[in-house]
Amino acid sequence: MIKTPVIILVRPQMGENIGAAARAMANFGLNHLRIVAPRDGWPNEVAISNAAGAFDLFDAEIFDTLADALADVNYAYATTARMRDIAKPIFTPHKATMDAAERCANGEAHCAFVFGPERTGLENHEIAQCHSIVNVPTDPAFSSLNLGQCVLLIAYEIAQVFALTQTYAREHSPATIQSFDHLFERLTQALDEGQFFQEDNLRPTMVRNIRAALMRAEMSEQEIRTFHGVLTALRRA
Repeated sequence: MIKTPVIILVRPQMGENIGAAARAMANFGLNHLRIVAPRDGWPNEVAISNAAGAFDLFDAEIFDTLADALADVNYAYATTARMRDIAKPIFTPHKATMDAAERCANGEAHCAFVFGPERTGLENHEIAQCHSIVNVPTDPAFSSLNLGQCVLLIAYEIAQVFALTQTYAREHSPATIQSFDHLFERLTQALDEGQFFQEDNLRPTMVRNIRAALMRAEMSEQEIRTFHGVLTALRRA
């Protein structure tokens, strides 16, 4: 199972926005929330009230600094509306979540999306602690997003991309050699029973060629199971 990213709120100022962010996460199946130095402390009754039950599904982890919150994270994305003079890769939300899904699928268990405080957003030194930047392509004349809205947008993209990635990973899990050998043993047995090999001296070469052809397909475990079903149906017929 691919682990979904961590959402990190840095120095959030209003309980209402923390609650809205948590609610957005719960809407899309995310449950890893970290809060760095919340202005009004924690727990925050306003945040809990505005979360509409989200905090019944998961707890928020509280950290003193962003560095502490990122300590076990492999790759971090800093969300910002203002483009800074910082040489980092810049993603749209969709591209960022696709990138995160690929990283998680490759074994980097922890990715994080980092959001700054409502009034100022992330500061340069905080962006510098992240690997890349996520910029929402809003109207330049009115680019500011509410914190809850921004988390909702990212959470939606994460849910869509990670759902596809997890489905693909499940359905395309590479078959083991042992699984393939078991299938091929059944196949050659069925071919023997059907008298496919007319000349005994050619059988080893033909078996080797058939095996090579099938191995080039690099079948998944699901495809191996499907071929087992095909053999069962043919032998039953």
